[in-house]
Amino acid sequence: MEQSEEHRQCGKWRTACGLYNCKPRDVFTWHLLKTIAMGQLLSLLICGTAVSCEYLANVETTMLQSFFTYALLLLTNTTILSARKGDDNLLQILRLKWWKYLVMGIADVEANYVVVKAYQFTTLTSIQLLDCFVIPVLMMLSWFFLKTRYRIIHFIAVTVCLFGVGAMVGADIQAGRDTGSTRDVLLGDGLVLLSAVLYAVSNICQEHTVKKLSRVEFLGMMGLFGTLISGIQLAVLEANAIAAIKWDFHISMLFAVYTLCMYALYSFMPVVVKMTSATAVNLSLLTADLFSLFCGLFLFHYKFSALYILSFVVIIVGFVMFNAIPTYSALPGDYAEENDDHGTESFSDRRLGAHRETQRPEAGTAVSAL
Repeated sequence: MEQSEEHRQCGKWRTACGLYNCKPRDVFTWHLLKTIAMGQLLSLLICGTAVSCEYLANVETTMLQSFFTYALLLLTNTTILSARKGDDNLLQILRLKWWKYLVMGIADVEANYVVVKAYQFTTLTSIQLLDCFVIPVLMMLSWFFLKTRYRIIHFIAVTVCLFGVGAMVGADIQAGRDTGSTRDVLLGDGLVLLSAVLYAVSNICQEHTVKKLSRVEFLGMMGLFGTLISGIQLAVLEANAIAAIKWDFHISMLFAVYTLCMYALYSFMPVVVKMTSATAVNLSLLTADLFSLFCGLFLFHYKFSALYILSFVVIIVGFVMFNAIPTYSALPGDYAEENDDHGTESFSDRRLGAHRETQRPEAGTAVSAL
């Protein structure tokens, strides 16, 4: 009798973790390998922006760099929206949802701007650690607005990834790369946390839009409002800095590399978000700093540490753990669709689905608020 009770409790624990009847061949699928590869491609694109920013360190025109990216999105995706007919037309979207995309645009533009300003007040170590705050904020927003439900394995996976970030920060300190200002650490740390919250808002809007509406609509509206907001901010804050730029082939190429990398990141990221989630994508982006460091070994003569390799491996392990077991949705109808994306559902999935069907749906859908 005791053995039966112990077996039953073990089964409950494995079900809660999402590991019930889980086999290696069900974990290491082609979908998972493709997700890992695409996530690391995004990290490489961020690495490209980081390297070009390093060379542009003396050109203090953060908003100009963002403006070029949003303008390129405007010329491509917003133009496509304007050519569409019916409810997918640009004017129809603006008439019904202009304020929602305005909020999304403000969050995205200001997140980019605020995190750059943080470097003037705090250290690189603080920024690397506090920037991870975007992940728990994303999980919280996903829980309340997208009704995403996580299993224990997902929280363990996030913890593993954060240990990897800790190893990377330790390697930076060991290598003497704890650079940055200490003029007002409290203000700088606050700016990093604010940027993390703004990034989370932008990412959750992106996930909702690309999964419920379309990738082109997200990119088109981001291009429109991003260009408008960054253009106004550019004229107010950086007019003198732009006038002082001594344009030559080298500077122009660096701006071009940055813009193309950011444009590719904005264009490609919704594809990966639709395959997984905004939280999973941000976990994969934790390796971006490592790619930048590896490039810095050759370009800027950074000091190498074995902790960088350990950090990369730990983050990838955590990312695999997070994506190996799918999350599920508390919204009726979404759960079956998610299982279709991840293959045949397991026994634990059916049990969780049956349990969900016995619960009363909440009045109204929080997703519509986005």
